[in-house]
Amino acid sequence: VAIFAAGDRVKVTGVTKGRGFQGVVHRHHFHGGPETHGNTRHRKPGSIAPGTDPSRIIKGKRMPGHMGARRFTEVGLRVVKVDAARNLLFVRGAVPGPMNGLLTVRKQGGASRHD
Repeated sequence: VAIFAAGDRVKVTGVTKGRGFQGVVHRHHFHGGPETHGNTRHRKPGSIAPGTDPSRIIKGKRMPGHMGARRFTEVGLRVVKVDAARNLLFVRGAVPGPMNGLLTVRKQGGASRHD
């Protein structure tokens, strides 16, 4: 904590909150199908491939699956205050992971997101 000072720019790495298996509406922000007029595909992705010509699904197609619980680095955060006595670092902005999760904080050069 002693290497940081108020006003420093830092990058914070942690493991994001696990969300389990999620559909495309939650995981990739798809709109889903209409809720009315006889439609039964409310939270489904719709068509997933062009048709006869490629005869396959294109690589990288966003599909339902496991969400969260992955390593993520939030960059451009600003140190607000350093409390060396209690070994605390106060950072402006959101950091990845749950409450009381382990984080790695490193110094960063360049512009801050909160200038």
